[in-house]
Amino acid sequence: MSYTELRAGFIPLVDAAPLIVAKELGFAEEEGLTLTLRRAPSWSTLRDMLVLGQIEAAHMLAPLPVAMGLGLGGMARRIDVLAVTSTNGNVIGVSTAVAHALRDAHAPLEFGNALTAGRALIGLGRPLRIGVPFPFSMHAELLHYWLAALGMPATQSLDIRTVPPPLMAAAIAAHEIDAFCVGEPWGSIAVDTGVGELLLPTSAIRSSAPEKVLAVRQGWADAEPRLAGRLMRAVWRACRWLGNASNRITTAEILRQPAYLGVSAEIIDRALSGRLVTRSDGLEQDVPGFMDFFGPGATFPWKSQAAWIGGQLAARTGTDRAMAISAARDVFRTDLYRRHLRDTGAEFPLADDKIEGAVAAPTAVPAITGTMILSPDRFFDGRIFGPSAEI
Repeated sequence: MSYTELRAGFIPLVDAAPLIVAKELGFAEEEGLTLTLRRAPSWSTLRDMLVLGQIEAAHMLAPLPVAMGLGLGGMARRIDVLAVTSTNGNVIGVSTAVAHALRDAHAPLEFGNALTAGRALIGLGRPLRIGVPFPFSMHAELLHYWLAALGMPATQSLDIRTVPPPLMAAAIAAHEIDAFCVGEPWGSIAVDTGVGELLLPTSAIRSSAPEKVLAVRQGWADAEPRLAGRLMRAVWRACRWLGNASNRITTAEILRQPAYLGVSAEIIDRALSGRLVTRSDGLEQDVPGFMDFFGPGATFPWKSQAAWIGGQLAARTGTDRAMAISAARDVFRTDLYRRHLRDTGAEFPLADDKIEGAVAAPTAVPAITGTMILSPDRFFDGRIFGPSAEI
């Protein structure tokens, strides 16, 4: 078999695992690809690498391609989303000083309770500097949604600062930020270095939120359909492998390598298992479904997910809402997903949309093969988003 080199970029996060596993375990090779992975220091760098053609594909924040499709952030070049590669996986934490202030002002907070944690932060009565990895990220969108839903006025005035994930603990230690929302393992690093505590996973704000996606430049997948299909199948098989809990130890050993995350396998396993250490005294909390790579509908790039992101961005930036939702839907390429994964055994819903936030328990929906079971995707405040009910 002849092999074609394909360059893909990633940020050192646990949820970069699909691309890394596709390379390390031979899923890319089985598709005739030599997958060359390039680690980027920040999301802006990774975005620019993709746009400038230095790489063909990337592990990407789900809202970033949508924002680019809306012409936001100074980079109007469109990116196509081929698949969702992970859901959830982020944590919200605070500095140890803020944690002490919260305990002084309130009864002990229940970890993972979005209602009480949000009210406690608002109740401090002072602005907090909150670090997120990028302005157009699920971290930022869920923070805005969460605090606005709890009544914080003018969430646009939140002091949200961009901090690359590997630098989040250092920013807390240097007193540059008071709180953070970041993907693992970097929240756990803040805990282990004694500078921060975890308040909740973002899955407590919205379960099954699309977190990272497989992204390519607009037009590339259409111009290179065979390469796009090979890449999508390799990554989908890696996601399926990662969805098997018995592969956790192997995954952590792969990701801990210096070329990838460069942290201990034990810290990586916290995210993979959902067994988080939330305080420096070693307090542990179980978070079922903390980070998911695979499951019915989990890797499908639902257009309704893109529409929700587009609506959120429109509300924050003053962009026309109808235009934003329409443009966002075009970014998530359900057509390519259906075309290139039809022979893999992947389950396809009949529709490209679902009512976001309406699935409270595992629910059967029509699929190409009959039915498929969707995982819960509830927002903490019970709101839903869809054609007739919008958040």
